[in-house]
Amino acid sequence: MSHAITLYTNPMSRGQIARWMLEEVGQPYEMVVLDYGEGGMKSADYLAINPMGKVPAIVHDGRTITECAAICAYLADAFPAANLAPPTDRRADYYRWLFFAAGPVEAAVTNKALGFIVPENRERTAGYGTFDHMVDTLESAVSGPAWICGDQFTAADVYVGAQIDWGLSFGTIPSRPTFEAYAARLRERPAYQRQKQIDNALIAQMQKP
Repeated sequence: MSHAITLYTNPMSRGQIARWMLEEVGQPYEMVVLDYGEGGMKSADYLAINPMGKVPAIVHDGRTITECAAICAYLADAFPAANLAPPTDRRADYYRWLFFAAGPVEAAVTNKALGFIVPENRERTAGYGTFDHMVDTLESAVSGPAWICGDQFTAADVYVGAQIDWGLSFGTIPSRPTFEAYAARLRERPAYQRQKQIDNALIAQMQKP
Protein backbone atom coordinates (compact mmCIF):
# COMPACT_ATOMS: atom_id res chain seq x y z
CA MET A 1 0.00 0.00 0.00
CA SER A 2 1.38 3.41 -0.94
CA HIS A 3 1.06 6.15 1.66
CA ALA A 4 1.07 9.90 1.07
CA ILE A 5 3.53 10.41 3.95
CA THR A 6 7.02 8.94 4.22
CA LEU A 7 8.98 9.28 7.46
CA TYR A 8 12.76 9.07 7.28
CA THR A 9 14.03 8.30 10.72
CA ASN A 10 16.28 6.43 13.09
CA PRO A 11 14.83 5.28 16.43
CA MET A 12 17.85 6.65 18.28
CA SER A 13 17.32 10.21 17.09
CA ARG A 14 14.94 13.15 17.07
CA GLY A 15 12.97 11.06 14.62
CA GLN A 16 11.01 9.97 17.68
CA ILE A 17 9.49 13.46 17.78
CA ALA A 18 8.28 13.27 14.18
CA ARG A 19 6.83 9.80 14.74
CA TRP A 20 5.00 10.96 17.85
CA MET A 21 3.46 13.80 15.86
CA LEU A 22 2.47 11.41 13.09
CA GLU A 23 0.82 9.14 15.64
CA GLU A 24 -1.08 12.13 17.03
CA VAL A 25 -2.24 13.05 13.52
CA GLY A 26 -3.45 9.51 12.95
CA GLN A 27 -2.61 9.31 9.25
CA PRO A 28 -0.94 6.24 7.70
CA TYR A 29 2.70 6.66 6.83
CA GLU A 30 5.58 4.72 5.39
CA MET A 31 8.74 4.39 7.46
CA VAL A 32 12.29 4.42 6.12
CA VAL A 33 14.89 3.69 8.82
CA LEU A 34 18.34 5.05 8.02
CA ASP A 35 21.63 4.43 9.76
CA TYR A 36 24.17 7.16 10.38
CA GLY A 37 26.66 5.98 7.78
CA GLU A 38 27.41 6.52 4.12
CA GLY A 39 24.73 4.09 3.02
CA GLY A 40 22.03 5.76 5.11
CA MET A 41 21.76 9.42 6.07
CA LYS A 42 24.87 10.30 4.06
CA SER A 43 23.77 8.51 0.90
CA ALA A 44 23.23 10.51 -2.27
CA ASP A 45 19.56 9.53 -2.32
CA TYR A 46 18.91 10.85 1.17
CA LEU A 47 21.07 13.95 0.75
CA ALA A 48 18.76 14.86 -2.11
CA ILE A 49 15.95 14.91 0.46
CA ASN A 50 17.87 16.59 3.29
CA PRO A 51 21.30 18.01 2.38
CA MET A 52 22.10 18.15 6.11
CA GLY A 53 22.23 14.36 6.09
CA LYS A 54 20.25 14.00 9.28
CA VAL A 55 16.84 12.74 10.33
CA PRO A 56 13.98 13.19 10.68
CA ALA A 57 12.46 14.28 7.42
CA ILE A 58 9.02 13.67 6.04
CA VAL A 59 7.82 13.74 2.46
CA HIS A 60 4.12 14.45 2.06
CA ASP A 61 2.63 14.38 -1.42
CA GLY A 62 6.03 15.23 -2.88
CA ARG A 63 6.76 18.04 -0.40
CA THR A 64 9.79 17.69 1.89
CA ILE A 65 9.77 18.98 5.45
CA THR A 66 12.76 18.81 7.79
CA GLU A 67 13.40 20.14 11.32
CA CYS A 68 11.22 18.74 14.07
CA ALA A 69 9.38 21.93 14.99
CA ALA A 70 8.55 22.54 11.33
CA ILE A 71 7.36 18.95 10.90
CA CYS A 72 5.07 19.29 13.91
CA ALA A 73 3.61 22.62 12.76
CA TYR A 74 3.25 21.41 9.17
CA LEU A 75 1.39 18.24 10.09
CA ALA A 76 -0.96 20.15 12.39
CA ASP A 77 -1.92 22.43 9.50
CA ALA A 78 -1.99 19.67 6.87
CA PHE A 79 -4.44 17.59 8.90
CA PRO A 80 -6.71 20.04 10.74
CA ALA A 81 -9.18 17.31 11.71
CA ALA A 82 -6.64 16.15 14.31
CA ASN A 83 -7.16 19.48 16.13
CA LEU A 84 -3.47 19.91 16.92
CA ALA A 85 -3.27 23.66 16.26
CA PRO A 86 -5.34 26.43 17.84
CA PRO A 87 -7.43 28.77 15.69
CA THR A 88 -5.22 31.32 13.97
CA ASP A 89 -6.35 34.12 16.31
CA ARG A 90 -5.24 32.11 19.36
CA ARG A 91 -1.78 31.02 18.29
CA ALA A 92 0.38 33.43 20.29
CA ASP A 93 1.49 30.86 22.88
CA TYR A 94 1.58 28.13 20.24
CA TYR A 95 4.13 29.93 18.06
CA ARG A 96 5.98 31.47 20.98
CA TRP A 97 6.86 28.19 22.66
CA LEU A 98 7.39 26.16 19.49
CA PHE A 99 10.08 28.60 18.44
CA PHE A 100 11.45 29.03 21.95
CA ALA A 101 12.04 25.28 22.16
CA ALA A 102 13.58 25.17 18.68
CA GLY A 103 15.85 28.13 19.43
CA PRO A 104 16.92 28.93 23.02
CA VAL A 105 16.12 25.51 24.49
CA GLU A 106 17.92 23.55 21.78
CA ALA A 107 20.94 25.87 21.83
CA ALA A 108 21.26 26.03 25.60
CA VAL A 109 20.91 22.28 26.12
CA THR A 110 23.38 21.48 23.33
CA ASN A 111 25.96 23.97 24.56
CA LYS A 112 25.77 22.67 28.12
CA ALA A 113 26.09 19.07 26.93
CA LEU A 114 29.23 20.06 25.03
CA GLY A 115 30.67 21.76 28.10
CA PHE A 116 30.27 25.30 26.83
CA ILE A 117 29.38 27.86 29.48
CA VAL A 118 28.47 31.39 28.43
CA PRO A 119 31.17 33.71 29.81
CA GLU A 120 30.06 36.25 32.37
CA ASN A 121 28.72 39.45 30.80
CA ARG A 122 28.39 37.75 27.38
CA GLU A 123 24.84 36.51 27.84
CA ARG A 124 23.43 38.79 25.16
CA THR A 125 25.75 37.25 22.60
CA ALA A 126 24.42 33.74 23.26
CA GLY A 127 20.83 34.74 22.61
CA TYR A 128 19.38 32.44 25.27
CA GLY A 129 21.21 34.26 28.07
CA THR A 130 22.14 31.47 30.47
CA PHE A 131 21.06 27.86 30.77
CA ASP A 132 19.34 28.55 34.09
CA HIS A 133 17.44 31.50 32.64
CA MET A 134 16.28 29.31 29.77
CA VAL A 135 15.08 26.61 32.17
CA ASP A 136 13.15 29.09 34.30
CA THR A 137 11.47 30.48 31.20
CA LEU A 138 10.66 27.01 29.86
CA GLU A 139 9.06 26.12 33.16
CA SER A 140 6.68 29.05 32.80
CA ALA A 141 5.44 27.62 29.48
CA VAL A 142 4.22 24.38 31.08
CA SER A 143 3.19 25.61 34.51
CA GLY A 144 -0.55 25.40 33.81
CA PRO A 145 -2.72 22.45 34.81
CA ALA A 146 -3.08 21.16 31.26
CA TRP A 147 -1.24 22.17 28.08
CA ILE A 148 0.71 25.05 26.55
CA CYS A 149 -2.42 26.42 24.87
CA GLY A 150 -4.70 25.85 27.82
CA ASP A 151 -7.09 22.93 27.58
CA GLN A 152 -6.12 22.10 23.97
CA PHE A 153 -3.24 19.70 23.38
CA THR A 154 -1.33 20.93 20.31
CA ALA A 155 1.74 20.34 18.19
CA ALA A 156 3.56 22.72 20.54
CA ASP A 157 3.12 20.16 23.31
CA VAL A 158 4.59 17.46 21.09
CA TYR A 159 7.72 19.45 20.36
CA VAL A 160 8.20 21.21 23.69
CA GLY A 161 7.08 18.08 25.50
CA ALA A 162 9.59 15.92 23.66
CA GLN A 163 12.38 18.27 24.73
CA ILE A 164 11.29 18.08 28.36
CA ASP A 165 10.57 14.34 28.35
CA TRP A 166 13.92 13.54 26.74
CA GLY A 167 15.72 16.03 28.97
CA LEU A 168 14.33 14.52 32.15
CA SER A 169 15.22 11.01 31.00
CA PHE A 170 18.82 11.90 30.15
CA GLY A 171 19.49 14.60 32.72
CA THR A 172 19.85 17.51 30.30
CA ILE A 173 16.82 19.26 31.83
CA PRO A 174 16.74 19.50 35.63
CA SER A 175 14.00 17.65 37.45
CA ARG A 176 11.40 20.07 38.79
CA PRO A 177 7.86 19.29 39.94
CA THR A 178 6.39 21.33 37.09
CA PHE A 179 8.39 19.43 34.47
CA GLU A 180 7.68 16.05 36.05
CA ALA A 181 3.93 16.70 36.18
CA TYR A 182 3.84 17.89 32.58
CA ALA A 183 5.85 14.88 31.39
CA ALA A 184 3.54 12.54 33.28
CA ARG A 185 0.55 13.98 31.41
CA LEU A 186 2.36 13.54 28.10
CA ARG A 187 3.22 9.93 28.81
CA GLU A 188 -0.45 9.08 29.27
CA ARG A 189 -1.28 9.96 25.67
CA PRO A 190 -1.96 6.91 23.47
CA ALA A 191 0.01 8.42 20.56
CA TYR A 192 3.06 8.92 22.80
CA GLN A 193 2.79 5.31 23.96
CA ARG A 194 2.46 3.99 20.40
CA GLN A 195 5.54 5.96 19.33
CA LYS A 196 7.59 4.61 22.21
CA GLN A 197 6.47 1.06 21.53
CA ILE A 198 7.47 1.29 17.86
CA ASP A 199 10.82 3.01 18.40
CA ASN A 200 11.80 0.92 21.43
CA ALA A 201 11.14 -2.24 19.41
CA LEU A 202 13.32 -0.92 16.59
CA ILE A 203 16.10 -0.03 19.03
CA ALA A 204 15.98 -3.52 20.56
CA GLN A 205 16.18 -5.05 17.10
CA MET A 206 19.14 -2.86 16.12
CA GLN A 207 21.00 -3.75 19.30
CA LYS A 208 20.73 -7.50 18.84
CA PRO A 209 24.18 -9.08 18.46
